Amino acid sequence: MMEIRQIEASDTWPLRHKVMWPNKPLEFVVLLNDEEGLHFGVYEKEILVSVISLFVNGNEGHFRKFATDEYFQGRGFGSKLLNHVITEAKQMQLVNLKCNARVSAIEFYQRFGMKVASDIIRKNGKDYVLMELALIN
Repeated sequence: MMEIRQIEASDTWPLRHKVMWPNKPLEFVVLLNDEEGLHFGVYEKEILVSVISLFVNGNEGHFRKFATDEYFQGRGFGSKLLNHVITEAKQMQLVNLKCNARVSAIEFYQRFGMKVASDIIRKNGKDYVLMELALIN
């Protein structure tokens, strides 16, 4: 049974590490402003399978460190979690939602209406683009 919960920043770290940067130390996935964010997790039978962190600055949101356990990828957990964050952002009356997406994930985010808003940015050996979703028309 899938359940989305608000969680603590520290609850996200092991999954972020495992999925995103397993060859780096755990501290590599800890954000300096993690305590300022809203963190959400998808649980499947009490197993944390996907995490995302939302940071609000004025009327804009920026989600970061979106990670789904490889074993559970392709089963809709990440999609449900991203939809949850979009709904949360709308309820907070944010006007825009952004993320730095790995180039390999552009099509995934486009399915949610997000649009590429920058050229490719190379960081830590990976290629990213800024993507945005207008929440208020």
